[in-house]
Amino acid sequence: MNRIWAIIERDLRRFRRSPTLVIVSMVMPLVQLVVLGYAFGGKVKHLEIGVLDQDRGVPAIKLREMAQAVAVNAKTFDTTYYNDQSVALRDLRRGTISGLLSIPPNFSRKVLAGDNPRVALIEDNTDQFAVSALEGSIDQMLVAYNQPPVPMRLSADATLSVVEVYPYVPYIQYLLPGTIVLAIFVSAMIGGGIIFIDDKARGLHEGYLVTPIRKIELIVGFNLAGAAKAVLTGLVLVVFGSMIAGIPDPLNLARMARMMVLVVVTALALISMMFLLMVRVTDPLVPRAIFGVLNTVLFFPSGAVYPTQAFPAWMKVITAVDPFTYAVHGFKQLTLKNTGLDVITFDLVYLITFTIIAMAAATFLFRRTL
Repeated sequence: MNRIWAIIERDLRRFRRSPTLVIVSMVMPLVQLVVLGYAFGGKVKHLEIGVLDQDRGVPAIKLREMAQAVAVNAKTFDTTYYNDQSVALRDLRRGTISGLLSIPPNFSRKVLAGDNPRVALIEDNTDQFAVSALEGSIDQMLVAYNQPPVPMRLSADATLSVVEVYPYVPYIQYLLPGTIVLAIFVSAMIGGGIIFIDDKARGLHEGYLVTPIRKIELIVGFNLAGAAKAVLTGLVLVVFGSMIAGIPDPLNLARMARMMVLVVVTALALISMMFLLMVRVTDPLVPRAIFGVLNTVLFFPSGAVYPTQAFPAWMKVITAVDPFTYAVHGFKQLTLKNTGLDVITFDLVYLITFTIIAMAAATFLFRRTL
């Protein structure tokens, strides 16, 4: 045990003497959480749409007033009125407006006659997010427009009542579990990959090879040292990330204790994986070169930014074996739902099993000679 502790102590001393490394490991994931959380998570607002009224009857005026009400209240879009269709279409192609709500000349007559009145939404479909928001807002507006002035007391129409079990989850909170795992991965990449290879390149690794330390002790020492740094990073993200994302009661001690259990297990799994990948590597450029590839292959298929149910079959294969998947799922349960460890038992078992297999494989592949 003393040999293992000596390895851990040396690695942690070097980590403490590198403030830049500490900042990169802890602060950058927080910056990413804020930037990505607000860049992708907000509701689309203030889209510019044109309104072309070619009818000017009372029903058409009512529709225009409802569009203006949406612009003032929901603010999904802002309205610009046109009298010339060619000018409106020119602005649409130039990108001045995102869509054009066109009311045809016979709209009021068809409304009063009950003859299937229609309006047209001509849209710039190069931005699907904006298009979806615009279509949804116009659809809701037309539903309200079509309501009878005096609603019937009883109706045979089936309706949907939505009951939400949990409070509204903004995207920055949805992104937090993946950010915690990504921060741990960055520390694992540095502690279990780059530093280990740098030791080899500088000849420091030879000091270990000439000692009577067994291979398993070296592997355990390296992994525990890297996991300690990753756990520290995970703790920072758990505390400050929860506060930044607006998680209710972010300093709840019971929940933080449960999350720290998952942080430790995740750190061990990821550091073991990185050590396994780097155990036979000698070129210091290799871990830096594959960092982006690993980040893409492991992070995005995990469900951190988008539900895994939407993935194609080949990507679901990656999802099934990716340790990120189980770590992200576990953090979502603990962070967003405040559940107990019993709910994430399978996630913990998978990560622990993954750690054992990775460490055993790394021990088998580790060579005492350079």
